Amino acid sequence: MYTTDLRSAEEKRKAARAKVVEDPEKLAEFQARIDRDEFIEPKDWMPEAYRRTLIRQISQHAHSEIVGMLPEGNWITRAPTFRRKLILLAKVQDEAGHGLYLYSAAETLGVARDELVDQLHEGKAKYSTIFNYPTLTWADIGAIGWLVDGAAITNQIPLCRCSYGPYARAMQRICKEESFHQRQGYEAMAALMRGSKEQRRMAQDAMNRWWWPALMMFGPPDSVSIHSAQSMKWKIKRYSNDELRQRFIDATVPQAHAIGLEVPDPELKFNEETGHWETGPIDWDEFWAVVAGDGPCNYDRMDARRSAHDEGAWVREAAAAHAAKRAGTRAA
Repeated sequence: MYTTDLRSAEEKRKAARAKVVEDPEKLAEFQARIDRDEFIEPKDWMPEAYRRTLIRQISQHAHSEIVGMLPEGNWITRAPTFRRKLILLAKVQDEAGHGLYLYSAAETLGVARDELVDQLHEGKAKYSTIFNYPTLTWADIGAIGWLVDGAAITNQIPLCRCSYGPYARAMQRICKEESFHQRQGYEAMAALMRGSKEQRRMAQDAMNRWWWPALMMFGPPDSVSIHSAQSMKWKIKRYSNDELRQRFIDATVPQAHAIGLEVPDPELKFNEETGHWETGPIDWDEFWAVVAGDGPCNYDRMDARRSAHDEGAWVREAAAAHAAKRAGTRAA
C-alpha cells in the first residue's frame, strides 16, 4: 500500500509538472543562486530539467554502488587470508551503505525508491559499465579497489560541492570511505608485486584487463557527451569527463610504476610541455557495446540483482508490517 501511494503521488506530481510553464524570472534567479555557489535544497524551487538530471545521475550512481557489490562479493569466501576477508567484507558492506545514502538523496526529489529499483531491474536505468566485467582472480579485487575506486574518487570528490545539498552531503561521507577502498586495493596490488613470479604475473594480468575499462568510467569524450555541459552550468558537475579522466591518468600512472606494474598502453608517454601523461585511443566501441547490454557480465549482473530482490521480498514485507504495527500502537 505504501509503495502504491508513493507512486500515485509521483504520477500526480508528474502530471502537474507537465502543465507548468517555468517562469523566466524564476529560472534566472535559480541560475543566480547556482552562480553564487548556494546549495539547492529539496523544498526550494528548481527547474524540472534540473530535477530530472539529478534523478538520472543520483539513481545511476546508487545503482552502480549496489551492482558494484557483485564482482567482489563472490570473492569473500575465497579471500587468501582472514585479514583480506575482513577487509573485503567491510568494503562490500560500505558499498551497500553508499547505495542506500544515494537512494535516500534521490527520494528527496520526489521519486519513490521502489520506482528507481524497478527501472534498474527492467533495464530502463543504467549503472557504471565497469561492473559488467568479470573478476577472474584475486588480483582483480586489488585492481578494482585501486583503479575502479580510484576513478570513482576522482569523479566523486567534486560532487561534494554539487549544487544540490542532499547529494553533496551524501558524497562527503562516501568519499571518505572510498579513499580507504582505494588504498586497500593499491596495498593488495603492491603485496602481489612483492610476491612470487606467479603473483606478479597475476597482478599484471589484472592491470591489463582493468586499465581501459577504468578510463571509460568517466564517460564518453566531451565532444559527444550530451549531459556534461548543462550539468556543469548547474554545478551538478564541476569538471568535464575528459578533465577528470586526465586527473586520474596523471595520478595513477606513477603509482603503477612505483610498484613495478606496466600500463597496458604502448602509446603512453609523458608530455614535458603540458606536464600530463598522454594515452593511446580508448576503444569507445567497446564502451557503447557494454552500455547497450553486450558486456561480458551484463546478463549475469541483472539476473543476480533481480533474484536477490525477489528472494528478499519477505524481509521488506516483514519490515513494512512491523512499521505498520508500531504506527498503530502509537496512534492508539
